[in-house]
Amino acid sequence: MNRTFSSRLAAFALLGAPPFFTPVGQAAEDTLNLDEQIVTASRLEEKASKSLAAVTVIDREEIERSQAQSLTDVFKKVPGISLSNTGGPGKTTSLFMRGTNSNHVLVMIDGVKVGSITSGQTAYQDLPVELIERIEVVRGPRSTLYGSEAIGGVIQIFTRKGAQDGGLKPFFAAGYGTHDTYETSGGVSGGNGHGWFTLAFNAMDTDGIEAKDPGSSGYENDADGYRNLGGTLRAGYRFDNGLELDGTVMRTSAHNDYDSLYGKTGKNANADNKQNLVSGRIRFAPLDPWQTTLQFGRSEDKSDAYQDGKFYSRFDTRRDHISWQNDFTLAEGHTLTLGADHQRDEVNGSTNYREDSRTDDGAFLQYVGRFGRHDLQLAARHDDDEEFGSHKTGSAAWGYALTDSVRTFLSWGTAFKAPTFNQLYYPNFGNPDLKPEKSRTIEAGFNGQHDWGHWSLNLYRTRIIDLISTITVNGRSQSEGVDKARIRGLELTLGSELWGWAWNANYTAMDAENRSKRSSRGGIRYYGKDLNRRPSQMLNLDLDRSFGAFDIGATLHAQNHSYDDLENQTRLAGFATLDLRGEYHVSPGWRLQARVANLFNKDYETAAGYNQPGQAVYLTLRYQAL
Repeated sequence: MNRTFSSRLAAFALLGAPPFFTPVGQAAEDTLNLDEQIVTASRLEEKASKSLAAVTVIDREEIERSQAQSLTDVFKKVPGISLSNTGGPGKTTSLFMRGTNSNHVLVMIDGVKVGSITSGQTAYQDLPVELIERIEVVRGPRSTLYGSEAIGGVIQIFTRKGAQDGGLKPFFAAGYGTHDTYETSGGVSGGNGHGWFTLAFNAMDTDGIEAKDPGSSGYENDADGYRNLGGTLRAGYRFDNGLELDGTVMRTSAHNDYDSLYGKTGKNANADNKQNLVSGRIRFAPLDPWQTTLQFGRSEDKSDAYQDGKFYSRFDTRRDHISWQNDFTLAEGHTLTLGADHQRDEVNGSTNYREDSRTDDGAFLQYVGRFGRHDLQLAARHDDDEEFGSHKTGSAAWGYALTDSVRTFLSWGTAFKAPTFNQLYYPNFGNPDLKPEKSRTIEAGFNGQHDWGHWSLNLYRTRIIDLISTITVNGRSQSEGVDKARIRGLELTLGSELWGWAWNANYTAMDAENRSKRSSRGGIRYYGKDLNRRPSQMLNLDLDRSFGAFDIGATLHAQNHSYDDLENQTRLAGFATLDLRGEYHVSPGWRLQARVANLFNKDYETAAGYNQPGQAVYLTLRYQAL
């Protein structure tokens, strides 16, 4: 395993050098997003190309160009991310970033932390892409700025913001596809020199696919449908004295059909899931060098499950969060940030937990400075968790501009993750003796922006102690620490324009290895085994070209095999899928889109025993007022 990874590293590190081809054209800036502004990596506005972290930005234009049907379609093309889905549209989707656990990613919507505090995961499948303006993905630890959960990285989702240049601008989309899939979305945005707003909605209904093959006890021979209704209202106002106010209200309501719940024998199983979010932000500059920001919000994750026409279970989790951030400009290119935040998690429902709430108070300090060609970012944080006590995290990053077009950075950071309520207290599963998971990561990054395009190369190594995983003993699952894990990885991205085709590619090579010296209760040693559901190689390739009023494109996704379990007894085969898309600009405001997903009808699984959609065709009509 080590020799294999080393050979991948040696081979692909060579690609970080200047281009090994001579392109014919110049890459389009709107495709490459060279000067995209981000805020997630440092909690300060900065260019993505100047960040001392591995960052991917997906904007509204990219979402519509790719004709993504779900966040799964969006995330599967991001380097370092692998996904696991349990049976098609609307079914539980787990996201693994840089080989860390699926609950090691902090997810925020408009600055507010979201996700279930019982499972520790975000319901990506219930967040419609039509309600999203842009997504920032920061790979690597960020606990020094955000606290628990940010071991693998941070994903921040921004809801649709729309036009702010005066007048009302409506937008609309309607589509139909395979499995009787209907989707419609729309809204209106407007603004003037001071205020702005966007109101948006989305509705989707699909028959779905057969999530699990019939024949096993409890599984029916029928498609498992899904429907979702969501909406957002986002608005803001800037006063003449510089005071800024903005806020978001979001709600999604989903209905999901299953063959059975949690493997129980029965029929007509389904669940109603709701995601609610309210957020607000106040920003003001009391003095020229001092800007203060107060961010507050509440997120809720609710689920009611039914089987055989009867109520089965209820989970209702709530997270309240408030953050106060102060940015001081010491001199041009030098910023000191002081901040504090408070978080309260609470769970209610039909399951009795030994503890049903907890709080965490954190304080953080960051310095960002520029010295000629050098960039420096230093941060430290102290968290006081009601249950687990004090935790200190720190990070340091240094960047250097080798030339006007090539930069490099080195970074080091620690992070931690408090166990979820399920891991601690769920009956016959939880383990109250679990400790918080802790990590240490070192990374080297290189990137370049040239007339011919852009490239980046990132190398990282992460060590995790007190890693928590789900262990199955005598047919019963339980939460248990597996001691240690070591993850080494390489991420390569390349983008350019060649013979009229705009193309973007990324490759991930990763060795996510269990380093526990203990054995499972079944006698199987974990040491040297791969962490489950994390492929060691992934490749993504996007091609796009315009022919007058017509746009065409293709997306290739490929990954090698992985294992469904910690013992590496159940193998998930590698696979590759190809999607084709086309778009016709009927008029400046109207577009007709067509997409063929999984063109060659590849049969594959990302979770053992759960089917994935085969070939599917979708048609969409879009309108955007100009």
